Amino acid sequence: MPFFVYLLGLAVFAMGTSEFMLSGLVPGVAQDLGVTIPEAGRLTSAFAVGMIVGAPLMAILSLRWPRRRALLAFLAVFLLVHVLGAVTTSFDVLLLTRVVGALANAGFLAVALSAATGLVAPDAKGRATAVLLGGVTAACVVGVPAGALLGQVWGWRSAFWAVALVSAPAFAAILRSVPASPAVVSREGGARPELGALRDRRLLVTLLLGALVNGATFCAYTYLAPIVTDVAGMGTAWVPAVLALFGLGSFAGVTVAGRVADVRPARLLVLGGAALLAGWVVFALTAGSPVATVVLVLVQGTLAFAVGSTLISQVLYAASGAPTLGGAFATAAFNVGAALGPWLGGLAIGAGYGFRSPLWVSALLVALALAVLVRRQDGMNSQAADSPGS
Repeated sequence: MPFFVYLLGLAVFAMGTSEFMLSGLVPGVAQDLGVTIPEAGRLTSAFAVGMIVGAPLMAILSLRWPRRRALLAFLAVFLLVHVLGAVTTSFDVLLLTRVVGALANAGFLAVALSAATGLVAPDAKGRATAVLLGGVTAACVVGVPAGALLGQVWGWRSAFWAVALVSAPAFAAILRSVPASPAVVSREGGARPELGALRDRRLLVTLLLGALVNGATFCAYTYLAPIVTDVAGMGTAWVPAVLALFGLGSFAGVTVAGRVADVRPARLLVLGGAALLAGWVVFALTAGSPVATVVLVLVQGTLAFAVGSTLISQVLYAASGAPTLGGAFATAAFNVGAALGPWLGGLAIGAGYGFRSPLWVSALLVALALAVLVRRQDGMNSQAADSPGS
């Protein structure tokens, strides 16, 4: 794997820390800025909305930029808005910084996915995707728990300062190591031919599956802190440890997907999806047990990222006719889920169903994904049976 891909993974680590860290900071943000926990949960949804809008928009805007210029510009904006988020006393300003930071994150990730998968063999997109997502899982293992610990010791603002500080060496590494050649993401024809790839039914179904599975992941993950403290009855000191367990699971899941997604994606999606659904149901039923919570956080982190990263690689395969915007399609779809999940979880909590309810919402979203997947498989089998010579 080219070293350039690992440098991109370093920047994705900083961005992944920012995207996920609010799961351990929501209570502190809510208390400090005078909002409710579901309202503070909107910060995660706001980031996801920025990713949804930003992925295709930023990818299109940077079509004729050199890769290094695009990556550095997006990372610089990301760093600066985290400084602003760390010093603001307004929830609305903090919400705005999350949207702008997400736009920068989306642009960076879209270009990075396109660049990374374009540098490897045609049948190695899953492995390249796994390296980039390794930055996200490293964020879950190290960055997010560290952010939660910082939030407990020095307040939630310290976590925002930490993300800005981690982004600085990533910026320097890309500036030093990425070639300054005029290579552009797309040389001819603009974005219109690639947007035409959205007519492909396989691509659209895969995007829908990704949105549903990621929605389930973010729904539960955003409210893990109150689940740990209020439902399982564990102390706040356990929150960073539980977040780290989820991160370890996500690293294991991405590792498995990196080895399997290029050769047996259908089997991983069906079996992994069924296990993921069962896990959310069992978690919802047993969330009052500290032991069950600890075990299932690890298991669900593994399953969620194994299935989720496989779907990302399948989007990139299905979008082979859109090499520039393929990464943008994947980023946008998965953040539709990241916006929808916390919002639905917040609705369930606000309706009085308690902090256990996001786990049931996660189970419902995965059940819908499995229904779509089964219907797609049935449709493919029917087409094969109706084809001449069958």
